[in-house]
Amino acid sequence: MFGATLPNSIAPSLAMPEAPKHLHLDDDHDSNTTSIMIMDNNKRALEYIEEVTIKADEIQEKVLSEILSRSAHAEYLQRHDLDGCTDRSTFKKRIPVVTYEDLKPDIDRIANGDTSPILCCKPISEFLTSSGTSGGERKLMPSIEEELERRSLLYSLLMPVMDQFVPGLDKGKGMYFLFTKSEAKTPGGLLARPVLTSYYKSPHFKHRKHDPYANYTSPNETILCHDSFQSMYSQLLCGLCQSEQVLRVGAVFASGFIRALKFLEHHFLSLCNDIRNGTLDNRITDPFVREAVMRILKPNPTLADFVEGECVKGSWMGMITRLWPNTKYVDVIVTGTMSQYIPVLDYYSNGLPIVCTMYASSECYFGLNLNPLCDPSEVSYTLIPTMAYFEFLPLHEIDGHSTNSISHVEQERLVDLADVKLGQEYELVVTTYAGLYRYCVGDILRVAGFKNKAPQFNFVCRKNVVLSIDSDKTDEVELQNAVKTGSHHLARFGASLTEYTSCTDTSTIPGHYVLYWEITTNSQTPLPSSVFADCCFSIEESLNSVYRQGRVSDSIGPLEIKLVENGTFDKLMDFALTHGASINQYKTPRCVKYPPILELLNSKVVSSYFSPKCPNWLPGHKNWCTTLHSN
Repeated sequence: MFGATLPNSIAPSLAMPEAPKHLHLDDDHDSNTTSIMIMDNNKRALEYIEEVTIKADEIQEKVLSEILSRSAHAEYLQRHDLDGCTDRSTFKKRIPVVTYEDLKPDIDRIANGDTSPILCCKPISEFLTSSGTSGGERKLMPSIEEELERRSLLYSLLMPVMDQFVPGLDKGKGMYFLFTKSEAKTPGGLLARPVLTSYYKSPHFKHRKHDPYANYTSPNETILCHDSFQSMYSQLLCGLCQSEQVLRVGAVFASGFIRALKFLEHHFLSLCNDIRNGTLDNRITDPFVREAVMRILKPNPTLADFVEGECVKGSWMGMITRLWPNTKYVDVIVTGTMSQYIPVLDYYSNGLPIVCTMYASSECYFGLNLNPLCDPSEVSYTLIPTMAYFEFLPLHEIDGHSTNSISHVEQERLVDLADVKLGQEYELVVTTYAGLYRYCVGDILRVAGFKNKAPQFNFVCRKNVVLSIDSDKTDEVELQNAVKTGSHHLARFGASLTEYTSCTDTSTIPGHYVLYWEITTNSQTPLPSSVFADCCFSIEESLNSVYRQGRVSDSIGPLEIKLVENGTFDKLMDFALTHGASINQYKTPRCVKYPPILELLNSKVVSSYFSPKCPNWLPGHKNWCTTLHSN
């Protein structure tokens, strides 16, 4: 079992370090006993990190052996003639490096009810839905029951690390805005849901014993409420009622935390009324939420007047520290595309440290940030070698190749965790306990340093992604196809799309996609604005299910088309050429982030149009009949 010590017959150098036990405190412990237990728990957690990083390569070898021996009879491994071998050399020779498209036939079989050991000999307990997509639908990542333990282990290491830099966090609460998302059932009856929804609904979270580091202002009922308005309102209300106890604030992504602050800006009068009178707004109809909130909510006119007084002031600068004055840091992901939100967070937080604690995905939980108070631009994650078996494809080896075509020569050049080189960029490849073998995650990482023998990685980007606001990831091909579909509406009026590019606009909350269009028209009559609204809506309907879910749940704003003057894209090319681009190799960028280019494009805008309504979205894949919501 994961985390257990191995039998004595195994050489001590290959024994898996014992994972630290979860910290459980009884209410009858006095403060002195509690402090001693916390210190001891933190010490053991840090010792565990030290041990696994010192023995990184040995542990990786053992992890691979465990995975392969457990699933020796799985159809996938037998199909590739592994013949029960568990050594690295044979594994690398016989098992191909794959993408999701390679595994999709097997995953579809499992989703449709085939319970034979296809990918893994342990029963697949559920599918975790990735924010990446295949054919416009979320990817389905197989998961087994024990993965919850593995994820819980990584969570248990976060606060012992944080305590080294910000001690005393056990003396207060965390105000985190956590949400469950819609889930579906596959035709075979397995749940398919986001990894965090799976975790929040698990006994590991719902029935966790008292732990001072897992002491949140939001009751479980408010987190598990499927209605986004009721969940956000009640979590904010509870956070305001306990404002003096809050020592840290956060959400999963920076975009989610900023949405919470914007929600406060729109609803503070109702929230203050509830605090003043000790009553709960009638819009909160979920009986479990009402009961949980009323255990916390008590009439407090003084607090209500204070909150309202702060919110009606002209500026919202530093609002986090104004309303939650004891806050030490903001805990959100701001790496990758989330870095676009750093200036807004700095504005609201009055420059509080922004902490990125861990690196995880639907495929696997990977590692944690051992220097959490570093500048966001310097965040690096130490991969914990017990989580999965990791390999790395050097980036220069994958340039120019599609994600669905990895040559045999490239596969032979994958390197192990202990063999990566400082400063080199790699694509991450994982082999997991749940049945992914040499799977390309699609994340590009750069080696920033080492913790003992374990490398530390900067997250560079998601491979091929050009646009992202929240958990959505839109690549260039998908954007091209959606724009092509949307621009068909122009033909009815004798017009056509000449050229386009795009960007994300996070000056609005929620942020939204912006398309810059230059069009050619054969008519002197101006095109009606309704045609561009139709274009916007058609484009959104053509984008992937993760984007459409974001629109429906209001984590992404309506798509915007900005029409620019004729000749604008010629000027864009001239700008690129004057800054060193080759005229022979120049092609219009499909996404722009460089401020001077955005300034040039915006100076040429003649009109703009927004999508008039949300695109269609339902949980589950289009070809699934059985769906349900997360209530």
